[in-house]
Amino acid sequence: MQIYLAVTPAEAREAVRFRCPLAHVAYRIGPGSTLLRQNLLLDTRGGLLAVTDCDAPGIGQPGALAAAALRECGRRNYTGVLLDFEEPPAPDRLAFAAELARRLAPRPLFVPAGYSDAEGSIPLLGTALSGGSFAQDLQAAAEARGGPEHLALDVERLRMDFSLPAESGQGRPLTPQEFQALLEREAPAVFFSQDLCARYFTYTREGETHFVLFDDADTLQQKLRLGSRMGFAAAFLMYPEVQDLLPQLFPSRRTGSGAPT
Repeated sequence: MQIYLAVTPAEAREAVRFRCPLAHVAYRIGPGSTLLRQNLLLDTRGGLLAVTDCDAPGIGQPGALAAAALRECGRRNYTGVLLDFEEPPAPDRLAFAAELARRLAPRPLFVPAGYSDAEGSIPLLGTALSGGSFAQDLQAAAEARGGPEHLALDVERLRMDFSLPAESGQGRPLTPQEFQALLEREAPAVFFSQDLCARYFTYTREGETHFVLFDDADTLQQKLRLGSRMGFAAAFLMYPEVQDLLPQLFPSRRTGSGAPT
């Protein structure tokens, strides 16, 4: 299983020190179905082209945009493409994903779950579970897709606060600062959930019990190892989410300094 760090150009110089393939989130969709590049370092080579749909116009010419992505892959020696799309799937986006998957093959196209109908694409499966069994959920998703090799993991770092009873299964996301302040204030006993492959603790405030579920370097490594053993195609880590954990996640890969290759 290949592990990628998704980075902006500003993050790439630091991230490359860990010798992990990068997904370069440096591309967006411009007017007239153009592919716009944002401040990418000139010597960037290898990894994945990652394109966002943030504030993007409609894609009137999916073929032209797909062709532009393929040309950029050739120039930069990218081995595939990640669609870092956040908007709900729309017909123009779906048409672009399908066209790009067809032209890019056999190189991979990684897509959000909502774009899984694009033939030949590899959907991302989120790992931030708050209930059930992590391993069983991965197995069920792999079976539904026809094998784990047709899926990639979006390894999300959990920091979630649930008010009990959490009947909806939805908690409140905690910022890194909120989570750290909570740890320091409560000094809780921390436990590990084998089913969720995450750590947790409880605390009480104003008579209400709270359950906090979170990831650290060890739980993320366990999720990555499980995905690798099961045969998933790839896994993605978002650099801002794991920046502080990278020395622990990739201790043997770290170099003293470096520049993007």
